[in-house]
Amino acid sequence: MRFSIDPGASEPPFEQVRAHVVEAVRDGRLAVGAKLPTVRALADELDLAVNTVAKAYRSLEADAVIETRGRNGTFVAEHGDPAERQLQRAAADYAALARRLGVEASEARTIVDAALA
Repeated sequence: MRFSIDPGASEPPFEQVRAHVVEAVRDGRLAVGAKLPTVRALADELDLAVNTVAKAYRSLEADAVIETRGRNGTFVAEHGDPAERQLQRAAADYAALARRLGVEASEARTIVDAALA
């Protein structure tokens, strides 16, 4: 996940972080189960105060966009209706398997397309 903060924007930085994550989840750049950077790591990357990123993460968690799993980290939460959530879990599992097997993303998509045909 790569995005930047516009210091001259009318939106405060925490809202920009929140909006970027929501957009990345919506358009699929961040899949269900994807691990997010730690608050400190993202703050360092974006040159923001840790509390700014923590505020964005708290807001995202309150909206059920992300979930914190204690010391394991912060992840994109499941969302949508039950059928969609099942498909999201299956897709995340499939993507993890493809990565473990060293299958390129384009080839993995081709396999799914063939299975859906």
